[in-house]
Amino acid sequence: MKLHADPSDSQSITAYGPGWIAVNGQRQESSLVLSGTMPLQAWNCARFEDLTAEHFEQLGDFGGETPELVVFGSGSRLRFVRPALLQSLMARRIGVETMDTAAACRTFNILAGEGRRVVAALLIEA
Repeated sequence: MKLHADPSDSQSITAYGPGWIAVNGQRQESSLVLSGTMPLQAWNCARFEDLTAEHFEQLGDFGGETPELVVFGSGSRLRFVRPALLQSLMARRIGVETMDTAAACRTFNILAGEGRRVVAALLIEA
């Protein structure tokens, strides 16, 4: 039996390593936000310590579509943001899953491949 991958027109993370992520084969070396259907955007935050509520507010309406889930990649290790920073997402009943950026890449690919309305906010640390 021959197996074939289902064709997909969604964004996917094709590779990652320390300090970079490749989205559809294009290497990115700074923090970014992407969804399965919208082009990626730069996420103006280079360090976990610099995160503000405004960084998360923009995720609630990414590309004009409300996600059902935000996958937050916290960098090279798992770190949780203060709940106050996530208040705008929680008020809109948008789920947030926090994991290290490598795990967030894998999780995003699975969820986007299933057609879920997911946004990945990925910190890429130099």
